[in-house]
Amino acid sequence: MSTIQRNPVREILFFVLSLVLFCSASDTIRQGGSLKDGDTLVSNGDKFELGFFSPGNSSLRYVGIWYRNISEITVVWVANRDAPISGKNGFLTIGNDGNLEIFDGNNSKSIWLSNALVSSNNKTARINDDGNLVLSEEETESTLWESFDHPTDTFLPGMEVEASSKRGENWAFRSWKSRNDPSPGNYSMGIDPRGSPQIVIWHGSERRWRSGHWNNQIFAGVPNMSSNIIYGFKLLLINGTAYFTYNPVDSSDKLRFRIEWTGIEEQLRWDEENDKWGVMQSQPDKANECELYNRCGKFGVCSSWETPICRCMDRFEPANLGEWRRGNWSGGCVRKTLLKCERNSTGKEEDIEDDGFVVMKLVKLPDFADLVSQGSVVNCKDECLKNCSCTAYADAGGIGCLIWTGSLLDVQHFKKGGNTLNVRLAHSDLGGNSKKSYALIITVSVVGAILLGLFAWLLWRYKLKFKVLPNPSAVSWLRSSEVLPSDAGKSKEYSTDLSGSVDVVTEQVNGPELALFSFNFVANSTDNFSEENKLGQGGFGPVYKGNLPGGQEIAVKRLSRKSGQGLEEFKNEIILIAKLQHRNLVRLLGCCIQGEEKMLLYEYMPNKSLDFFLFDTEKQALLDWKKRFNIIEGIARGLLYLHRDSRLRIIHRDLKASNILLDEEMNPKISDFGMARIFGGNQNELNTNRVVGTYGYMSPEYAMEGLFSVKSDVYSFGVLLLEILSGQRNTNLRNSQYSSLIGYAWHLWNEGKAIELLDPSIAETCSQDEVLRCIQVAVLCVQDSPVQRPTMPSVVLMLESENATLPLPIQPTFTSMRAILDTELLSEGIDHASVNDITVTMVDGR
Repeated sequence: MSTIQRNPVREILFFVLSLVLFCSASDTIRQGGSLKDGDTLVSNGDKFELGFFSPGNSSLRYVGIWYRNISEITVVWVANRDAPISGKNGFLTIGNDGNLEIFDGNNSKSIWLSNALVSSNNKTARINDDGNLVLSEEETESTLWESFDHPTDTFLPGMEVEASSKRGENWAFRSWKSRNDPSPGNYSMGIDPRGSPQIVIWHGSERRWRSGHWNNQIFAGVPNMSSNIIYGFKLLLINGTAYFTYNPVDSSDKLRFRIEWTGIEEQLRWDEENDKWGVMQSQPDKANECELYNRCGKFGVCSSWETPICRCMDRFEPANLGEWRRGNWSGGCVRKTLLKCERNSTGKEEDIEDDGFVVMKLVKLPDFADLVSQGSVVNCKDECLKNCSCTAYADAGGIGCLIWTGSLLDVQHFKKGGNTLNVRLAHSDLGGNSKKSYALIITVSVVGAILLGLFAWLLWRYKLKFKVLPNPSAVSWLRSSEVLPSDAGKSKEYSTDLSGSVDVVTEQVNGPELALFSFNFVANSTDNFSEENKLGQGGFGPVYKGNLPGGQEIAVKRLSRKSGQGLEEFKNEIILIAKLQHRNLVRLLGCCIQGEEKMLLYEYMPNKSLDFFLFDTEKQALLDWKKRFNIIEGIARGLLYLHRDSRLRIIHRDLKASNILLDEEMNPKISDFGMARIFGGNQNELNTNRVVGTYGYMSPEYAMEGLFSVKSDVYSFGVLLLEILSGQRNTNLRNSQYSSLIGYAWHLWNEGKAIELLDPSIAETCSQDEVLRCIQVAVLCVQDSPVQRPTMPSVVLMLESENATLPLPIQPTFTSMRAILDTELLSEGIDHASVNDITVTMVDGR
């Protein structure tokens, strides 16, 4: 039997080599090993890195975690933020007691310790692909300590932030002191679990901003939360404790939330294409004063779009009227009448009638709510009434019954979203002092309803007529308007009295009558064309907001006396749009002609025009993919109606983003028919010496030869479609390598990278198949030859049918009409020019 003799030298060498290999794992430190300044740990998936760093131009050294393989060093966690190291001799190790420990390296002084309750043997620390540094038992892999439980200023996907009443306010995140100083700053961010959890930003110990309550879908105080944010948040219940966590829809995205040293919380996403962090959302919004906490004081309501922004709740008044009028609203408001519980009654208790409630809709619910019950287990109104201290209640969907027992703080009024708040008032503030008032109210209501019904019937029976005093030339063209091709044999009647006034025009055609309004009537409806009512400035003059007597909001287009749109264009727009009825065309309500004044009255579009959102980097994200595709389809259906389905076959000739108006539900409506032309039944193409349109939207044959047809509008639609998809103007492309968006789109489509054209702000909400189909349709619409472009019926079919076979486009030659027009303007000596969103008219003698 042979004996194997031991070789001590060989065993020692083997042990040293094993130890070196054991400690050299790129993502792990083992007990007894260390990480020196200059070395790093890299997560297994190459996503995060841990090591020593110096922020900005500082020479101080910190241990931190940052994203790997991106150009901008982005630190997400700092260990020794209170105790930086001077010099590069520091190291990170697992100490004898099993804790992570940082030494300064100069005098072996420990400056940071993980403080985990651990035993001393066999510990490892590993940096994971989610950015979490985890200290664990090597054998059991049970977690003993992790950096996610001790964050600094950044909330990463996968983190769990406690939101429980047992813990109370959780100031989980603390900002840096400055841009290059990671020591704890002035701002904190975390969770307040009271009532229903909400995110709060504190400045010191004072609240600076809050998100509103979590309703299991969104934070109700942030009604514009984009879908890519909404779908990531979850409220988890783990062992009876609630935690907030966040996971992005696309796990490959680099996403983070950070409380900046300036007190702004931002959600950021790494933009691979532009090699930088893109801000998806920030709170509080710098442009919205109402986002600052309790801007209007107790019992005040903040509305960002009103002037002034602060008002008292109904039946409340400023606590200090002088300060309130000076714009200092911090004192808030007080009740005009005390509640039943607060009054010292001199009579019998039953003589004082019970309090009631006034309803406030579309509001951010006040702070410091108490959750009485989830769901509809209790009658929330009764719960409030039987509590003498209760000042308001809300039966909030997704939350339950909330009541407030003190002052109502930080109430904000939204245009949409939010919740309904019921504010408690004394009975006398509800419109009556005794039960006898109910009979009077009922009587007045019944009589009023009868009179209102009678008045409405009289209006319907006899029709309300508005008078106008036009000049003789206006009356003459109204009387002598040429009979349109589709109206042959039909007459138009106008009636005048001895004073020369003209009654409402009655056209003997199918369609609604067009009302003529007096100048004084329009001036009164717009508050004498006040600057406060001015909506914008178009190519032909200003547009004002107005109100008809019945309360209907209108938009008044007032043609400037110096406008290039004269009587002919004005007449053209009235004749055309008055006969058109389609949900995607703006509706003309009437007109006014008096002296040199020419005005058109339209239905009011509260969301302005498409370019207001599309080309604004801060508002682009409000147009998610669903909204954009709905807008694309609506414009296409509107053009289809103009080209084929209306009684008149109409070429718009000035289709562009600023001429697409958006209603309250973001539905598109084509507007501005001043340049439109009517085709006869057998006409396919016309020639004009009067070229009108907008740089970047004109088809080549129209810009160079004056030839226009339905295919001219198709070309403009193609350009507009590319702008909607990319969020960029055709003639103002951010990518300077290409002369226009058309050329850039063709290049990407031809290279098989068409999806890169898409606006990054909606990349998370889109259907890739729909986007690619839309891009191919757009490139087909901007083909050089009108013959190669599809008709609008084909466009609608291609957009709405997933199974439609799309032809292959060829490379467009004329990718920028601006260059062509600039050349022709110089050669012809014409000095009429415009920017992209203003119409240009070039007039040659016939």
